[in-house]
Amino acid sequence: MTAALKDVRAVVVDEPGVHRLVTLPRSSPGPGEVRVAVHAAGICASDRELYDGTRPAAYVRYPVTPGHEWSGTVEAVGEGVDPQLTGRKTVAEGFRACLRCDRCREGATSLCTGGYEETGFTRPGAFADSVVLPARLLHLLPDSADLRAAALLEPAAVVAAAVLAAEPRPGERIAVVGAGTLGLLAVQLLAAYSPTRLTAVDPRRPRAEHALSMGATHARTPDEGGVDPAVAAGGYDLVVETAGAPSTAHDACLLARRGGRVVLTGMFEPGAQGIDPVHLSVSQLTVRSVFGASSAAWSFAVRTFGEGLLDPAPLITHELPLSSFGEAVGLVGSGDPTVGKVLLRP
Repeated sequence: MTAALKDVRAVVVDEPGVHRLVTLPRSSPGPGEVRVAVHAAGICASDRELYDGTRPAAYVRYPVTPGHEWSGTVEAVGEGVDPQLTGRKTVAEGFRACLRCDRCREGATSLCTGGYEETGFTRPGAFADSVVLPARLLHLLPDSADLRAAALLEPAAVVAAAVLAAEPRPGERIAVVGAGTLGLLAVQLLAAYSPTRLTAVDPRRPRAEHALSMGATHARTPDEGGVDPAVAAGGYDLVVETAGAPSTAHDACLLARRGGRVVLTGMFEPGAQGIDPVHLSVSQLTVRSVFGASSAAWSFAVRTFGEGLLDPAPLITHELPLSSFGEAVGLVGSGDPTVGKVLLRP
């Protein structure tokens, strides 16, 4: 084997605002581990937070190779791992749940109390030629899977967790607040439940209208409440919030009918507007929140992707090489409404 085959490239963020592209010896997977050749890795707002230094200290460990949204092909297995995994297309969970605490043992692995560890934040991630991780985290894909689109299965798993929590029913009126990556994926999954009305709400009209091609029946901006009678009456059976903006948790609750359901999926920052407890109580709303995705949600997302009910490919707008990590992060934080999902391609 040549020296070039032994080495891999990886983006390393040494501290906020400081990154470099390094060449390292290719790691061998240990017992219970696999090494996956990365096909594509997505950049999201949490990667921007990691780079800017605004991610809470408990959820990042510098220096680190980011990259928690990715797809690839198993290229080597460690001791105790089925060798037939080699060559399989795959994605993998990011959370390194302990599998021993009460929450894990009841199946809620995203609520693990054993301590936070996650690929791309506290463990080396996929902004690299390859990534090594426990084989138990893999979710295998069909041989025909589009690995470019599969790189978005991590945010799709978060959305799947929200949909499972929401328990949508055929014929309901549903609103999705936010038409970013999470919102557009939510629209696709919720459309499969045959709602009578599926409205995407986003202040960026082009983004809201993009949801119409994903299965939404209506698109609107927050200041157009009078256009939609269901909104004007606070008439949605289910509202799925995906934006994480300062007012969207509060606004999502106002869109729900009395006795309706609200699922909060966006990542809120300190100082976000709170939910009015009087409205919550009087309207008897059921409010759930989602942080990350359990193994069950991952399985749901991968299954819907494999069966063609979920197609993340139209969300991808930019693809750059590893050497352009700085440019890619800049795109994600630019505020340009034409920027959708940005991929790094090793």
